Amino acid sequence: MSTLQDAPPRRLSLPVATLIGLLALAAALGVGHLVAGFVGYTASPFIAVANYVIDHSPTPIVKWAERTLGTWDKPVLKVGLAVVLVLCALLAGQLSRRSPRAGQVLVFVLGAAGVAAVYVRSDLGQVSLLAPVAALVAGLAVFTFLHRIALPVDVVDERGFDRRRFLRAGVGVAAGSGIAAVVGQVAGTSTNAEDSRAAVGPLVPARTAPPLPADADFAKLGSPPFITPNADFYRIDTALVVPQVRAEDWSLKIHGMVDREVTFSYADIRTRPLVERRVTLTCVSNEVGGPLISNATWLGVDLADLLDEAGVQPGAEQMFATSVDGWTCGTPADVALDRARGAMLAIGMNGEPLPVEHGFPARIVIPGLYGYVSATKWVESLEFTRWDARQAYWLSRGWAEQAPIKTESRIDTPSGFAGVTAGKVRLAGTAWAQPTGIAKVEVRLDQGPWQQATLSAEVSKDTWRMWWIELDVPKGTHQASVRATDQGGYTQTENRADPAPDGATGWHSVTLDAR
Repeated sequence: MSTLQDAPPRRLSLPVATLIGLLALAAALGVGHLVAGFVGYTASPFIAVANYVIDHSPTPIVKWAERTLGTWDKPVLKVGLAVVLVLCALLAGQLSRRSPRAGQVLVFVLGAAGVAAVYVRSDLGQVSLLAPVAALVAGLAVFTFLHRIALPVDVVDERGFDRRRFLRAGVGVAAGSGIAAVVGQVAGTSTNAEDSRAAVGPLVPARTAPPLPADADFAKLGSPPFITPNADFYRIDTALVVPQVRAEDWSLKIHGMVDREVTFSYADIRTRPLVERRVTLTCVSNEVGGPLISNATWLGVDLADLLDEAGVQPGAEQMFATSVDGWTCGTPADVALDRARGAMLAIGMNGEPLPVEHGFPARIVIPGLYGYVSATKWVESLEFTRWDARQAYWLSRGWAEQAPIKTESRIDTPSGFAGVTAGKVRLAGTAWAQPTGIAKVEVRLDQGPWQQATLSAEVSKDTWRMWWIELDVPKGTHQASVRATDQGGYTQTENRADPAPDGATGWHSVTLDAR
């Protein structure tokens, strides 16, 4: 006759333990997403943790992601985070094949990470903590509940549990989690800025930009078009979820070291005389020859007019801009106030209201500075302060305080390692030196003499300039290099420097295989 000591240890099978971990994860994410739909969409634990990863990733990793993945960096992050969570869920299940305790601890730790990720977000209020707390409770409850069904205390091993009951419970948890996630998604995205954007109507400038000359670009010869279509305009930001801000809900507050705090609604801006300017924006993360530069016709109001109404006080050193998603940007106050620089609060882009992903309802556009200090999207606050009082997002991560755009140039065609026919070979590209302007562009083959390229018409010193040239290229492998000289007399250096901390330098070169 067997005794209790002879009984085999109580133990879940591998598939059942795995399923418990996955269902607990599904319940946590589903419930968290459901609650977030009503208290703040970005409070969803999955989104909050992903945002935390973005905000706290080391600069080398951020640079690698931007350079290697481009706009795919955020989808890749989401997939990577999902894989990590699934692996943690599997581990929680496997650690709990005899007792739920180890898995419960892991589930609690993951839930606590979600709570912490929401807690540190400056753009989320305390009520948003309900989402990750609900996720933590749901994950723990489901994990414990399913474990008790699968391994009740009155059986000696997993073979004795009621499989039908467990299956019914599992299906119920899966269905409930899915429904919760869908309801949360619908509720959280019900505020659709596209409807509000469509209702803005035509934006008509009181001061129009001069007509574009016919030779503003050499697109037929291989340069980019002078005006970048909205769909092709580069986008680099930290927003995992594009903010959905309706124009009627938006406002801009100017405060800090000012004589009077002022707040403007969208209607206040919309009804002012609008000015149209063409400005090229450049990302500080752009490698030599990189694509993170675009040009648009912006429509808005002079930022200096708004700042004059607030009365910026002497001693203010930076304009500390905050986006609705909590991202911050520090701009030298003297540049923001300089009317000759032409800083704008923009509400339009290339003849239409700002696209949502480019900052609708309003963004900052300041010529001549890299985007991380000049181009805050979804802006809601401008605080004037000193540099030592507030540190903006990228400044606190080691990037430069002052970030004037460097004189650079790029070969757009032929592409690197392109096969060409020996003889006359046409090269075309782009050069920029905002707000100084480009004076000349030179190209050379191998170590030969520099030859001056033909420049497009100068539209504005705040915009890029196109160039083209024909070179005699003999058979064989050759290297073509380009350099630009700005209107201040500076010729870009050959010395290579990484984008961090204040922009890349060096000549862009391409290899030509002439046959």
